[in-house]
Amino acid sequence: MRIKVGFGFDVHQLKDNHPFIVGGVNLEHHRGAFGHSDADVLLHAICDALLGAANLRDIGFHFKNTDPRWKGISSLILLQETVKLLKEKSFVVGNIDAMLCLEAPKINPHIPQMQENIAKAMGISIEDISIKATTNEQMGFVGREEGVVAYAVCLIEKV
Repeated sequence: MRIKVGFGFDVHQLKDNHPFIVGGVNLEHHRGAFGHSDADVLLHAICDALLGAANLRDIGFHFKNTDPRWKGISSLILLQETVKLLKEKSFVVGNIDAMLCLEAPKINPHIPQMQENIAKAMGISIEDISIKATTNEQMGFVGREEGVVAYAVCLIEKV
């Protein structure tokens, strides 16, 4: 078996009175992430990690932000499509480790639901999905609540 590691990063601008979906969970907050799809920064970083590990380019290559098919779509669907692309190349996912960076809202209470959503979309165990969160200590665009950042690493195996 060949083991590969991938890294993903995503960032989205936050806007007032906009939905804030992270890990497939709609968070209650006065600001939300803005983007072509549902702007789920966590799932976008995970998709990029998976695609990169399999040498399949990046999320923008497969799900262009100029394509009306992806306008407003749930990023859980993008994640499912990403996993299909990996399966076509005979890869299975070993694990995901992800980090969210935002000032608010608090993410900890939502992590179990995010893990469940991701596990279901990917067809893997919740035990194989780690999600953590931190603040930016009120520094920079994240600290001013102008944006949200996510990082993800993954392990995939060729079968």
